[in-house]
Amino acid sequence: MKSALRWCVVPLLATTLVAQTAPRPKSRKAAATPAQPAVTAEDVQSLRDALAAQQQQIERLKQQLQQRDQSWQQTQQQLQQAQTAATEAQQKAASVQTASTEEKDSVAKLSSDMADVKTTLTNTAVGTQDEQKRVSALEGLLGRFRFNGDVRIRGENFFQSAPGFFDRNRGRIRARFGVEGKLSEDFVGGLYLASGSLGDPTTTNTTLTNFFDRHTIGIDRGYVTYNPLAHKWLSLTGGKFAYTWLRTPQTFDNDLNPEGFSEKLSWDFTTPIVKNVSFTAMQLLVNEISKGGDSYNIGGQVSARLQMGPLTTTPSFSVMKWNNPDTILQASAFATQATTTTGGLPVPGEGPGCATGAGLPVVPPCAFGPNGMTNATLTDATGKAHFWSQFFYADFILNNQIKTGLARLPLNLLLEYENNLSAKDHPLDPNGLELTNLGKQSHAYLAEISLGQAKNKNDIQIGYAWARQEQDSALASFVESDQRAPTNILQHRIFGSWKLRNNVTAAYTLWVGRTLNINLQHAVVASGTAPGTAEPNLRRMQFDLVYSF
Repeated sequence: MKSALRWCVVPLLATTLVAQTAPRPKSRKAAATPAQPAVTAEDVQSLRDALAAQQQQIERLKQQLQQRDQSWQQTQQQLQQAQTAATEAQQKAASVQTASTEEKDSVAKLSSDMADVKTTLTNTAVGTQDEQKRVSALEGLLGRFRFNGDVRIRGENFFQSAPGFFDRNRGRIRARFGVEGKLSEDFVGGLYLASGSLGDPTTTNTTLTNFFDRHTIGIDRGYVTYNPLAHKWLSLTGGKFAYTWLRTPQTFDNDLNPEGFSEKLSWDFTTPIVKNVSFTAMQLLVNEISKGGDSYNIGGQVSARLQMGPLTTTPSFSVMKWNNPDTILQASAFATQATTTTGGLPVPGEGPGCATGAGLPVVPPCAFGPNGMTNATLTDATGKAHFWSQFFYADFILNNQIKTGLARLPLNLLLEYENNLSAKDHPLDPNGLELTNLGKQSHAYLAEISLGQAKNKNDIQIGYAWARQEQDSALASFVESDQRAPTNILQHRIFGSWKLRNNVTAAYTLWVGRTLNINLQHAVVASGTAPGTAEPNLRRMQFDLVYSF
């Protein structure tokens, strides 16, 4: 359009210029005048100059038009760009509007969700506080108690150079679990479970036999101790509890836990030598009888702990009186866990049954002796068994520990002398012959020496013990169950242990023992042992692995 306009304007301008420079026609009146002279060269030059000037104007107009064209094109481009930008802006504005709308929706949903979250958190916080209160109460309750126990795996074998003796090999297991803790500031209680036969209180072992049957678990301890904060020197215990006095297996097996009551007064001192003095009384309930006298034990002990340089010594002296011990020889089928009655009827339970021996009943009521009955007995006119001697222990123990300069290797020395003050001269032997120069058979002796300890990882301990226990020195039903026989024995024991971990111990024990006098009543004698000779030693080896927690 602009190009066509330009070519229309140019001729128009040229015509205008020619008209301006051309001579004006004469009027009719002048036409009559004579002819003018011809155009001169100067006139032609003037016309040319005028045309050149007009041409320059035209060129300037062209340039102006070109500049306007360029400006117009630029304006169109800018307009197009502006339109494009406006379109994009509109699109962005639409997108922003859409995003804004979506954001508003999201914000509204988020606000709703936040409200729900706040409500949930509030409810959770309230619930958590209640839960924390309950957990804190439970922690406070459980924090007062301590759980512990152990599992022991044992391999055991027996050897004896006697005719008719068959070597024995067996596996055994012991499992114990307990909890004890503060019932209040002044009271402590405990409950312990242990494996073992219900008819044998002297061991918690159970033999791996009987066709994979289940093994019995029973209450091994259950007690309450009163130890007031205001009087720490006083301790009163009742129930079935661990020993509260110093003793050795010569009077009570390590696995046995007595029943009844105990009172202990104990004072610590800071003097150079005397560190502690204690007095202990015990009332042990052995058997309650509804129609007769009960069987029980009453005793007391005084002990001290003395320190003199590297030596720490603990002397103790105790007395213990057994009342009506004959009930041990007249126990019911339930107490002995006998398997049959007189009529051959089965009796529920487990255990070794009636303890056998010359003159002892073989059916209930019979002797309670889980490891055999080796005390001297007699039978009255009615056929009822009685102990030949009564039992009143006087027991002196001296336990010493000497520091060697190595904390892990203390030297330990234990000495014991025990005498049954109520023992009588020995009765007739099984053949009815009077035994002379045998005295009362009332003494027990023990000497044990060891080096080391078993407290921390890699601790080791090795030791040797020698024991001589006469027939009526102690009640056979409750003494050490692993020695050759309950009483009337000469026993050697070699032992060692290694603390593999803080809670794992490997141990080895070799028992070498024989019957002290094979001619005594109820003596345990290997078959084929000639009268008047010494019984061959019975060797019993035990390999233990103990896991504690």
